[in-house]
Amino acid sequence: MRMKPEEITKIIKGQIENFEVAAIHKEVGYVTALADGIVTIHGLEQAMVGELVSFGQDLYGMVLNLEAGSVGVSLFGDSSKVKEGSEARTTGKVMSVPVGPEVLGRVVNPIGQPIDGKGPLHTKKTRPIERIAAGIVDRQPVKVPLQTGIKAIDSMVPIGRGQRELIIGDRQTGKTAVALDAIINQKDTGVKCIYVAIGQKLSTVANVVATLEAAGAMAYTTVVASSAADAAPLTYIAPYTGVTMAEELMYEHKADVLVVYDDLSKHAVAYRELSLLLRRPPGREAYPGDVFYVHSRLLERAVKLSDDHGAGSITALPIIETQASDVSAYIPTNVISITDGQIYLSVDLFNSGQRPAIDVGLSVSRVGGSAQNKAMKKVAGTLRLDLAQYNDLAAFAQFGSDLDEASQRQLRRGEKTLEILKQSQFKPMEVSRQVLIIYLVTNGMLDDIPTKELRRFEREYLEYLDLKYADFLKEFREKRELTNEIRETLHKTADAFRAEFKAKLG
Repeated sequence: MRMKPEEITKIIKGQIENFEVAAIHKEVGYVTALADGIVTIHGLEQAMVGELVSFGQDLYGMVLNLEAGSVGVSLFGDSSKVKEGSEARTTGKVMSVPVGPEVLGRVVNPIGQPIDGKGPLHTKKTRPIERIAAGIVDRQPVKVPLQTGIKAIDSMVPIGRGQRELIIGDRQTGKTAVALDAIINQKDTGVKCIYVAIGQKLSTVANVVATLEAAGAMAYTTVVASSAADAAPLTYIAPYTGVTMAEELMYEHKADVLVVYDDLSKHAVAYRELSLLLRRPPGREAYPGDVFYVHSRLLERAVKLSDDHGAGSITALPIIETQASDVSAYIPTNVISITDGQIYLSVDLFNSGQRPAIDVGLSVSRVGGSAQNKAMKKVAGTLRLDLAQYNDLAAFAQFGSDLDEASQRQLRRGEKTLEILKQSQFKPMEVSRQVLIIYLVTNGMLDDIPTKELRRFEREYLEYLDLKYADFLKEFREKRELTNEIRETLHKTADAFRAEFKAKLG
């Protein structure tokens, strides 16, 4: 008697289901398809999303897709080692990276392996790269300032510890320079820093590391580097690795941490590549539907913890690169809606010589003002409005019409304010010094100094204070308030130095 094919299938299926070593079958699977670093595996019935899968030969992958009868895995390494029919084993571990103070001062790849030639990391712990962000009960309001050392930011777009402030602008407008200034300015503040380079050339990463080392900032900084040559899965996990290392320092060591993601545009492109290879349906601009969630679950991990949890914080500075100043594109609007404000860098300002090229009209900080230094809040209160009025007046003055004396005075003041807000790259300024200079310009005490000499005046005036009024500077730094005594001393020193400076100019 011949059996029908469906009866044979039914018998075999029953035998497999009742087979005693089914547990082994659940742990070992076989590659059924391989394309561009994405592997389809049959047989891993117990696999978890985010779980590491071993292919032998020190090659691992991460589970990203769970489908009926198969799983989709992205490879972390050389895909030539895997072929159809290759064996794959679940490890029971989700993707984790080494964490702890030992990673500070090192350059690592997205899976936590050192790539700086300084030997192995002697860490004792690992943490999973995916973690649910702290809940509202575990948080407290942002109320401690994080000084960047950049006058235009600390005065008008202040950042607080635990905030997420986006740095956005076209290519080559100084976005990375702003972030590096912020890192360099954390020297001697106790704030630890993580710089995540996403899909960048290794020569660019080497320049960043050299800049940080020259400024003495690598001692408290970790660089997580995903190079442009890395596979999309490594680029995708890089920012999660960075924030995981930051969370260890925040939760276990009660530290304040600054994390820079440079940049999330490349991260979104890497995730789009992964999703399309996994055959997920594309949406707007071919990005998958969950690209918003990819960034929101990352940036929500920035937090100012409550006192019960140690009061540590993670401050996030994500960077987004725009094309032709288009902030209404898909990824820029997504990240703008997730963050607590943005620092917008303008191509026109950059080309006109205004460095850093921060467009004050389009930049905003939604929570940093409540964390701002009291003295800075007082002197910079009208600064943004003054500059907005100056910009409107300057646009009107281009038509060549005659202006009254008050308008001309406002134009001159605006020019001097813009000149004072200029700053050299990688030369952050201590906040008390920023307050002194901004106080002078907003109170008209620099109106009679030629605009082109203002940068020199600022430099020499601060040197003059260091030399003759060190006690005054120390007192002001400690009090952080513009008391009447401090104002009097400030006026006296400014008048005396201004007379000397004008005599030198002749």
